[in-house]
Amino acid sequence: MSPHRPCPEGPAPVLMTHLPSFLEGCPASLLLLSLLLLPLGLPVLGAPPRLICDSRVLERYILEAREAENVTMGCAEGCSFSENITVPDTKVNFYAWKRMAVEQQALEVWQGLALLSEAILRGQALLANSSQTSETLQLHVDRAISGLRSLTSLLRALGSQKEAISPPDATASAIPLRTFTVDTLCKFFRIYSNFLRGKLKLYTGEACRRGDR
Repeated sequence: MSPHRPCPEGPAPVLMTHLPSFLEGCPASLLLLSLLLLPLGLPVLGAPPRLICDSRVLERYILEAREAENVTMGCAEGCSFSENITVPDTKVNFYAWKRMAVEQQALEVWQGLALLSEAILRGQALLANSSQTSETLQLHVDRAISGLRSLTSLLRALGSQKEAISPPDATASAIPLRTFTVDTLCKFFRIYSNFLRGKLKLYTGEACRRGDR
């Protein structure tokens, strides 16, 4: 992954238990419906279990993350946190990643998603106390929260959560997740974007290929 660049300082889920009749037997329409609902954090029962294997799905979240990063890059006020927030290290050694056991890859992805979710929720709480936070910034924060919830649901549907449960004899050898802290929205969204384009994309790509065999 590219090195981190310095940044300027400065509703209850709705479950669809059935599909409208005009969508039955229409994979393209079902995909469109899922793409519309997932960014809102709304699980779609009956959606394809391997929806994340469609490259358009992950690219949508990557695009949103990079858009948020670009918006906050020029933010002088209202983008700083009053305390440091812990996020996962997104650097990837591709040689080491390919040699890593699939259980360890899954574990790093799940831990990364969980830590990013905790970080953005904490950031949202901190920004709520600031009178300088604009509606635009709040929108990007809300999108990130919904996006992380949706990605978690997509990975669970793919079955990767089972892979992340290490067997007893592998627990001791599991490599601790590397972390560091950020103090601005710009830095958070850069980490979020790097995580989606790096570890998450690498893992889901391989998981989807394994499922095709």
